[in-house]
Amino acid sequence: MIVSNNPAVRRAITLDVPPSRRFLSVKVSSQERCDSEAGLTLVELIIVVAILSILASAAIPIARFQVRREKERELRRDLWEMRAAIDRYKDAADKGAFQIKADSLGYPPDLQTLVDGVDVQGKKVRFLRRIPVDPMTGTPEWGFRSNQDDPESDSFGGQNVFDVHSKSQGTALDGSKYSSW
Repeated sequence: MIVSNNPAVRRAITLDVPPSRRFLSVKVSSQERCDSEAGLTLVELIIVVAILSILASAAIPIARFQVRREKERELRRDLWEMRAAIDRYKDAADKGAFQIKADSLGYPPDLQTLVDGVDVQGKKVRFLRRIPVDPMTGTPEWGFRSNQDDPESDSFGGQNVFDVHSKSQGTALDGSKYSSW
């Protein structure tokens, strides 16, 4: 029985090894192995694909929560920025830095006023660089609350901008509504 086509291996088998031990002492190098022994089997490939799909399916919800968490963080930052601008406008109005309407109580009439600015002793003072885009709705449209409005009301009276909120009706990760932030 010939194990290899290599003549050197054939000679070593026939000359050096007694016939009773020829079959056991033959070492076949990895290069001389059959093609069926090299590579991965179909079962191994299926197992690897199954494990990778399980890991990928576990990572997708984590990535979705991360994106949502980032949007919520951006919404909080934008609300804080606009509310701080409203407060600075109110402080300047209370100090008499510029003329205000009598019924406005010192609050701006709209967000665009904060962006455009007001004249204070001959200088234009801006309180907000731009109206931010609501990350939950994708538009620069915000809900407003007036100082004269009922605190539980969803409608805007239009007298002044006392507070801003998102127009999104979605629910945050903590269970609260974005519109109540």
